[in-house]
Amino acid sequence: MGAIFRVNVIESENLETTLKELKKHKFKVVATSLETQESIYDVEFKKMAIVIGNEANGVSKEVLEMADKKIKIPMLGKTESLNAAVATGVVLYEYVRQKLK
Repeated sequence: MGAIFRVNVIESENLETTLKELKKHKFKVVATSLETQESIYDVEFKKMAIVIGNEANGVSKEVLEMADKKIKIPMLGKTESLNAAVATGVVLYEYVRQKLK
């Protein structure tokens, strides 16, 4: 409860412009994608902007092209993807887990 007051959230009308600005400040961009073999456990979450796509279409092609890394959540069985809110929770949990080390 109250985590929204401790997490840096950026609201943007133009994601590509915002990501370009973040890259100027040495942030890496990581985007979720089913078209990668890298998992959330293969990334060191340091000074990164994390982009999560929606359930229907994922992250846009333009944003994927800007991404420094594409990652996915490893899944068992035939399940391909998770709801965007759940996926965000899983990715952010790994981010926090790494910070606690």
